Amino acid sequence: MAKSIMQTGKYCYNCGIETGLHLHHIYYGTGKRKISDKNGFTCWLCWRCHNAVHDGSALGTLLKVECQMVFELEHSREEFMKIIGRNYLDD
Repeated sequence: MAKSIMQTGKYCYNCGIETGLHLHHIYYGTGKRKISDKNGFTCWLCWRCHNAVHDGSALGTLLKVECQMVFELEHSREEFMKIIGRNYLDD
């Protein structure tokens, strides 16, 4: 598994808490979890924030957008599209 491109420390990416953390795969679903592992598309979330993402809150979309932005600081949009197959910045 690759190191997260989103954060270097172990704390909730959303609220900053340092306990009760879960590793969140930013892009998940059919085959996307392995892609997230391979490319570092992960971040730590506390259980409350992690549950919110999977309950359909806007946090999930925000994480996808921010992850794409971070990726594109060193890679092209075309590379991101080849990996994920969707552009979250223009949604």
